[in-house]
Amino acid sequence: MALDEAPPFWWKKNSWQGYALSPVSYVYGRIAAKRMDMAASAKVNVPVICVGNFVVGGAGKTPTVHMLAKHARAQGFKVGILSRGHGGAINTPTVVKLERHNAHDVGDEALLHADNSITVISANRVAGAELLVKQGCTIILMDDGFQNPSLHKDFNLVVVDAKRGLGNGFAMPGGPMRVPFKHQLLHTDAVFITGKGDASDQVIRKSARAGKPVFHSSVEVTGRTKYKGQKVLAYAGIADPTKFFDTLEGIGVELAMRQGFGDHHVFTEEECADLIDRSRQQELNLFTTEKDAARLKGMGEAQDKVRELSEIVRITLKPEDPAMLKRVFDITLKRFKARKKPD
Repeated sequence: MALDEAPPFWWKKNSWQGYALSPVSYVYGRIAAKRMDMAASAKVNVPVICVGNFVVGGAGKTPTVHMLAKHARAQGFKVGILSRGHGGAINTPTVVKLERHNAHDVGDEALLHADNSITVISANRVAGAELLVKQGCTIILMDDGFQNPSLHKDFNLVVVDAKRGLGNGFAMPGGPMRVPFKHQLLHTDAVFITGKGDASDQVIRKSARAGKPVFHSSVEVTGRTKYKGQKVLAYAGIADPTKFFDTLEGIGVELAMRQGFGDHHVFTEEECADLIDRSRQQELNLFTTEKDAARLKGMGEAQDKVRELSEIVRITLKPEDPAMLKRVFDITLKRFKARKKPD
């Protein structure tokens, strides 16, 4: 099931649809759990940190990867980011080049990563990691791949959206869980809660009981003061557009109009023209996310035009515990040294 087709009942507690599909979810969950338990088939000779999530859809993995990348560079590492390249047409291990590739080629997330660090897209995680090592990277940050056992990870940091949590708690197709939660928790090294909300309370309690560290973060909008009081038409094609809209309202933006699209939405010429027309008719500023801006770039004249007219809202994540990043990297490096292959 495609991420942009995730049904609303996945995010509702006690949904009858989830219970109706629970027998199928049970079988799917058992199969997915067995696959996740398989021993890693390969290791690379650099530390690997995986940023994953328990459920399908957005949880804040991209800004979490960038937060880790910033810290890694400050420690002297040459950072490589490994992405599956969701939504991209290229299916071989490829170094992403902003001057050459667009979202049709490599997906929107890979473009954001490539603007941050050396980035490789590869459905084959092992081949992608090996290509990053050939690029001279001394640490690899995986965007997703937590449930994929092919590549050995030295640390699994699992991101949870505080407003969405685990949804209805069922595995696919009855819910958004990739693998039953208790089983995923066995492979988790730490949980990273992004944003504010109480939907993650269950995750926090169960993680604490399992002895898993839980870290919290706040969402910070770059240049937020200049946005306050602006009347805007905000649009977003991400897993949960309301999260973007709520963030804007939280910094004092007046949302006169809002337009949500499916996750990884490919904007048509007509949709771009409509957004521009409505913003001009109502004298509104266009606001969108970094992912949507990446998906618009180089996709056509209309897409480039609406991107040019839009304010691209950039966010960063800030850990509430200042020692969190040091702790993650210390454990990662200790484990890497323990399993390091001889040169």
